[in-house]
Amino acid sequence: MYHVFYFDGNEEEILWTIQTSNSIIKQNRKHVKIYKNKVTDLQSKYIALHVGLFWAIGIFNIKKGDHVKIILDEQNMFEHFTTNNKRKDPIVEKRKQHINQIIIQRKLDISYENNCRQKNKNSK
Repeated sequence: MYHVFYFDGNEEEILWTIQTSNSIIKQNRKHVKIYKNKVTDLQSKYIALHVGLFWAIGIFNIKKGDHVKIILDEQNMFEHFTTNNKRKDPIVEKRKQHINQIIIQRKLDISYENNCRQKNKNSK
């Protein structure tokens, strides 16, 4: 199955939208105490991507071997996911590690779209 994954986050909450050929699922969550008002918007976006992918697999929306197009609205996120360059931010690096682990374990076919010039469907 083919999915398009949008996500966003700020210092208080994370949100994501998963679009397939016949459905659109939107979710949002308040940050847990250890992150609330302690993370940057960029860090929050990495958390949103990680949590959203994990959630979608958990409810069987995204299944093993599915194609997921991840829409990135930050140029540095796009570069981070499409290269092997490391970031100095430990929260960002840990989230990317977990996201990559999910991708490998579920044998997901991932593509990234650089959508920096357009507003993310989740942006407020």
